[in-house]
Amino acid sequence: MYIKEFASKYELTTDTARYYEKEGMILPTRLNNGYRFYDETCEKNIKFILVLKQLNFSLQEIKMLLLLDNSEPSNECNGKSVTLFQSKISYLESQIEFFKTAVQALQTVAGLMEERKYIENKEKLEILVEEMYQKLEGAIKEYVPS
Repeated sequence: MYIKEFASKYELTTDTARYYEKEGMILPTRLNNGYRFYDETCEKNIKFILVLKQLNFSLQEIKMLLLLDNSEPSNECNGKSVTLFQSKISYLESQIEFFKTAVQALQTVAGLMEERKYIENKEKLEILVEEMYQKLEGAIKEYVPS
């Protein structure tokens, strides 16, 4: 498929598709007329990119994983992948805990608002927000190396 169809199918801009090509993350074939043609490999790679972006992988991390995927298996390759995945698993687990707490907090607030008891519980809710912020801040510090 051509760039407009590819970009539309994956809800990208054509500039984004070109950027991923420039970075070597997707490699469309150049036709005689200069047009880009996106094949099954490009589609596989863009799906990989989009899923990992949603999981908070940086573009550099995704690029590294794509390069590792196209290289010969080795202990070094395996070690880098495992380390990166373990880091992301830890981050995602902390995010899951944060979002569980956030859902409970939102349910509490919604319930208080339905019962028209928001004002008298405002201080408790502010404490709840502060606790959630502390968890969020702790998760960020844990994930980002100093």
